[in-house]
Amino acid sequence: MIRYFLDEDLSQDIAVAARSLGLDLESAHELNRRSLDDAAQLLFAAQRGHCLVSRNARDFRPLSIEFQQQALPHAGVLLVPPSFRGNEFMAIALALAGYARHYPDGIPAYFVDYLRPTRR
Repeated sequence: MIRYFLDEDLSQDIAVAARSLGLDLESAHELNRRSLDDAAQLLFAAQRGHCLVSRNARDFRPLSIEFQQQALPHAGVLLVPPSFRGNEFMAIALALAGYARHYPDGIPAYFVDYLRPTRR
């Protein structure tokens, strides 16, 4: 099962909603990991076996390539696109749950993808 780590650019309310759906998820907010650089967040998530979830595609896409080139730990990155509004906590949580169902054995290292809304 995919374990998730929410970057600080995503609300703690998403973590609460996701856990109500049975997801294994931690957030930068609850672990007091705010204001750290993106590389530190990605490394922290990977070392814990968590796929990093963020809105920050501009930084995490190239950073994932850099991690692969340097053979640094990486447990995947899921990017939340602008089609999800910031206050759509349950919609994002449901999309994470759908993603976990689609990849029951987890995702490969260095894998980067965009989260998609679930169909109801």
